[in-house]
Parts: sequence; C-alpha cells; structure tokens
Amino acid sequence: MSTWKRTEVRRGRTYTVQPVSAASAQKEYVCPGCGLAVLPGVAHVVVWRADGVLGDEADLASRRHWHHHCWSIA
Repeated sequence: MSTWKRTEVRRGRTYTVQPVSAASAQKEYVCPGCGLAVLPGVAHVVVWRADGVLGDEADLASRRHWHHHCWSIA
C-alpha cells in the first residue's frame, strides 16, 4: 500500500482513505461500490471508518478496496 493516507467525511461519517498504486496492487478484491473486481495491477483506494464506535481494530478489519471512480461518487 501507499504510505500516505487522508481523511474524508461522507454523509456525516469520517473515513480514512489510503491509495494503493498499481505496482502495489497484488490481490483481487470486490469493489463495494460497483460489485466488480478490483484486479491485481489496478490502482485503487482502501477505505475504512475513522470514527467507528467499536474502535480502531474493528474499523481496520472492516476496510474495503474501492475503484477510484466508485469511491469518488459514493
């Protein structure tokens, strides 16, 4: 994963968004935005709640890999 991340607020919730470069994308994931595969070698973002009530460990466990476009319109 990339070493930098940012915080974004969507619909009143705070999320941590961490970009993943194409070179670092090693596995296949399912994008929760469109339901299609985020393939190895495709740059994308990993997103997780930054303000969850169950704590940091639960927030990290629920992180998801999104296509850039899908996250931008979510």
